[in-house]
Amino acid sequence: MGALGDSVFGWLLKPPASTPAKRYPLIYLIHGGPQSAWTDSWGARWNYALFASRGYVVAAVNFHGSTGYGQKFTDAISQHWGDYPYQDLMKGLDVVGAASVRRFDADGRGRCLVRRVHDLLDRRAYQPLQDAGSHDGVFNTASMAGTTEELWFVDWEFGGTPYANRTLYEKWSPLNFVQNWRTPILIVHSQLDYRVDLSEGYQAFTAAKVHGVPAKFLYFPDEGHWVLRPRNRRLWWGTVARLD
Repeated sequence: MGALGDSVFGWLLKPPASTPAKRYPLIYLIHGGPQSAWTDSWGARWNYALFASRGYVVAAVNFHGSTGYGQKFTDAISQHWGDYPYQDLMKGLDVVGAASVRRFDADGRGRCLVRRVHDLLDRRAYQPLQDAGSHDGVFNTASMAGTTEELWFVDWEFGGTPYANRTLYEKWSPLNFVQNWRTPILIVHSQLDYRVDLSEGYQAFTAAKVHGVPAKFLYFPDEGHWVLRPRNRRLWWGTVARLD
């Protein structure tokens, strides 16, 4: 049961040939969009099986905002980036923790892969997150509004422009939660990303460093919002799947 009393669906994938006698690290995938969903699909990007093949238990929750569960469920994330989805994600971690005891005994080395930076990186009530990754994530909602090519998106998500509704932009801006960051983070961003400008990644990386949070930056000069070239994908997987 997730936010607003709604049922929330999630995926759980174990490593190949896993056994209850062995403990495995967890990767917690958080999709972007944010109006999209983890589905029963196969592809070169965000592939559950490829993460699992590295020896991880993979968990992925379709929080409020995900598609496929009715329009009301999808629309629920708009103007609510930091409450309903966050509640779903934290409840999902609780469920995964309980399931790990019964099914596969995850070892508590939690890793979080996100596609927008938010304060999930440091939920004081949940300590096992060992490190985190952000792929083309939003860091400063106001600056994102002034640099994205998708102008309608920020107006829809935050109830208008930052000039007219700055309060809501500030409420859910990850910039305002940096003082709580503790978790080491890998930030991935690309030069040709016009959806979420490269400056968002730079800001997040700088903020982490200034606050003494261990951080690395993976930069692609020839990619956009998606990493599409085979060699770059290989580098992405080699870096992201390790998160160290």
